[in-house]
Amino acid sequence: QVQLVESGGGLVQAGGSLRLSCAASGRTFGDYFMGWFRQAPGKEREFVAAISWSGTTISYADSVKGRFTISRDNARNTVWLQMNSLKPEDTAVYFCASSRSTVRPQDPKRYDSWGQGAQVTVSS
Repeated sequence: QVQLVESGGGLVQAGGSLRLSCAASGRTFGDYFMGWFRQAPGKEREFVAAISWSGTTISYADSVKGRFTISRDNARNTVWLQMNSLKPEDTAVYFCASSRSTVRPQDPKRYDSWGQGAQVTVSS
């Protein structure tokens, strides 16, 4: 079981930036992908980004590609999501998640542990 805690959410103006952090604890040795998902008001949870253990496999949703960057530091058991050029459409609760699966990092059903979520609000 892995415990995940997000931080770094908040309110930002459109065009601004935020950096989310996800600190992992517990039995993290079997985790392969770390991912970020988000859920906007009135919408279903959607994939944002994921990164493999080595960092060699990275996946982004088309909606954030070129604006968001995911990274990880295994020594610190931490994953980040750097969000630039934020838009009001990015407003959502962002969830960090870990997966033992080595395939389909975009599939939320393959993630075993989830954080509590961090609110990101982008004002116009």
